Amino acid sequence: MTSGNGFNTRAVHAGQAPDPTTGAVIPPLYQTTTFAQDGIGQLRNGYEYGRGTNPTRDSLQAQLAALEGAEHAFSFSSGLAAEDALIRAALRPGDHIVLGNDAYGGTYRLINRVLGDWGITNSAVDMSDLDAVEKAVASGNTRMVWVETPSNPMMKITDIAAIAGVAKQAGAVLVVDNTFATPYLQQPLSFGADVVVHSTTKYIGGHSDASGGAVVLNDAELAEKIGFIQFAVGAVSAPMEAWLTTRGLKTLGVRMDRHSSNALAIAQWLTTREEVEQVYYPGLADHPGHELAARQMRGFGGMISVSFKGGEQAARTVAESTELFTLAESLGGIESLMNYPSEMTHASVKGTELAVPENLVRLSVGIEDVEDLIEDLDKAFARL
Repeated sequence: MTSGNGFNTRAVHAGQAPDPTTGAVIPPLYQTTTFAQDGIGQLRNGYEYGRGTNPTRDSLQAQLAALEGAEHAFSFSSGLAAEDALIRAALRPGDHIVLGNDAYGGTYRLINRVLGDWGITNSAVDMSDLDAVEKAVASGNTRMVWVETPSNPMMKITDIAAIAGVAKQAGAVLVVDNTFATPYLQQPLSFGADVVVHSTTKYIGGHSDASGGAVVLNDAELAEKIGFIQFAVGAVSAPMEAWLTTRGLKTLGVRMDRHSSNALAIAQWLTTREEVEQVYYPGLADHPGHELAARQMRGFGGMISVSFKGGEQAARTVAESTELFTLAESLGGIESLMNYPSEMTHASVKGTELAVPENLVRLSVGIEDVEDLIEDLDKAFARL
């Protein structure tokens, strides 16, 4: 680690010391499952077996902790694997989770269906409504409050500091999914959050070529429990995925600047279109969470959702008509993606209070030339 403390400096150098044997500036990829011992129980620098520890994963974890301003970070094979490990470490059967009423469908499925069978209960609430959150948390057995800000896909902004106060009073752990904002745009721990989670598959990896997830926190006792589950259950990030994610993290700041500037230009263009019912982007001055996002975030990110006056058919037509915006699951890569949440990323919440409007599409705005992206959208709109 260098003496520099700026975000981009930490992104490039944290956990990335040159290889001591060869002097390689980029630390090597340790593509190995096991490590030679100098005698029975005599480990070299603590390395024994890949499920437990691996130098490449250790480097990524050091990098993640540095960028979120935390003491501990754990890297997993996916965002949901990270979430599952956290919840099993922090909660017990009978405990209750309060989460946003437009949470990511996969997170809701995990909490409601998988962990529901384990005895975890949940309630969904509008996290931008502090009174509603206080009422939901006051149930008596709430042990975790789960926040996405900006939320997926409705782009709601939650006051992290205010929710942290509510959670603390109830003795609950506040978890913030920081996937959309990334540690470059937002630092939830500095606002009072207890734990940050990421799908590193998205912006942190940034190139749509490595799946992963992360849990980042300061609490040493909870960190020990998460570390044990990471080892004992084994849903760890593989060495190649960890190495690719580390590579992606080094350019996170410059990529997010471009994602954000492109998204703002596209959001402003969308507001001029008569086909559009509403644009959901916190960078727009008329967004309900704009002022809060401006205080809480360095920038407004690369995600936009848009609803159409023509209803479901209009949304489907646009989603299936673009060329540069690829119709696909996921988000956060350098390429632009188009998603129809109702049937794709959020299909698991259809028929619930978390259901996504059928006239809505979600854009993950990439780093291409913004003029080309707008032209692509314009041609798709011409088919309406």
